[in-house]
Amino acid sequence: MSASTSQNIVIVGAGFGGLTIYNELVTKVDSSKYNLILINNRSFFTHRPAGLRLIATAEGKLEDTALIPLKDSRFNTGNRKLVVGEVTSIVDDDTKGHYVVLNSGEQIDFSILILSPGSNWDGPLAFGNTKAEIVELATTWRTRFEKANDIVIVGGGSIGLELAGEIKDLDQNKNVTIVHAQPLLLNDSYPERWRRRTAKDLEARGVNLVLGEYVDEVEVVDGKVSTRSKKSIKADLVVPTRGPSPNTKFIESLGSEVLNAKGYIKVLPTLQLPQHERIFALGDAIDWNEQKQAAKIRDHAPAIVNNVLFLLGEKKSLIQYKGALELIVLTNGKNGGSGYIGILWGIVVGNWFARMVKSRDLLVERSATGLQLQ
Repeated sequence: MSASTSQNIVIVGAGFGGLTIYNELVTKVDSSKYNLILINNRSFFTHRPAGLRLIATAEGKLEDTALIPLKDSRFNTGNRKLVVGEVTSIVDDDTKGHYVVLNSGEQIDFSILILSPGSNWDGPLAFGNTKAEIVELATTWRTRFEKANDIVIVGGGSIGLELAGEIKDLDQNKNVTIVHAQPLLLNDSYPERWRRRTAKDLEARGVNLVLGEYVDEVEVVDGKVSTRSKKSIKADLVVPTRGPSPNTKFIESLGSEVLNAKGYIKVLPTLQLPQHERIFALGDAIDWNEQKQAAKIRDHAPAIVNNVLFLLGEKKSLIQYKGALELIVLTNGKNGGSGYIGILWGIVVGNWFARMVKSRDLLVERSATGLQLQ
């Protein structure tokens, strides 16, 4: 680390967002004036797009490639420091100081704070903070999938759809049912024609769809699970895939007004927090009307990097984030899938494109290279 007179730029979260900002600032801030501190609850990067295949099968040993160490040579050298721990609160007050508090009790001062805390997940994607915990979770779910014959997936968003494809890759004869609250899969951010396309692709693999229904209790009773309307579905395993919630509990320490009713971080178009001009946020946890995807980071990052440099006196003005293109590619096992690109009339792509872009390797190696983790 640099001398104690240097100021700290602190980044919370070493996911796609935090690492992208870190890599940009490494080359742009004056290392003689600023320390760059990255705080993460794990000593490794978790490649979330590979998570479903990781918990579904041992094939490919994704636990060895999708959980990528944050190496000292990159993160603990010169003015850079990696701190493995969880931030429990933030103080941003001209009288009390400007610092984050870790679960260890340690306090780390900041001149600028960048929040990229990501999401909390339930069910099979509720990863622990160590590789051993994640491997144990994966082993448990792999065994469950192997033994189960009638699998009900609760939630027909991207997670549920991709999981269904992974299970069908394991054994085409397994009886897989997706229960989804809306009359079509996914949500209204995407056009009806593509949502119907994804349904047809899954049905072609033998996946059953129960749409417009809710499952409130995931417990299997007498070999069945019941929907809110009392419809019974044969099941020996129920998997919740309703989607994540923002990992923002610790940010409540700044005051109740910093989060919206669902726990997302309120931000200005500059991606600064209102009333906290030296705190920024990006990624899945921000209150912005867009789909929560790692791909959005490439549009969040330029605004944050520019605006951090503005506060450091290196840029002439703040710039605003103006939203991003809606683009999604869903896998349907290793060899299929489809996608939607929100340009022109809305472009729908099929199996070949999905297989080449994502399904075969889940972008693990390309992400590691892009995030400078190799």
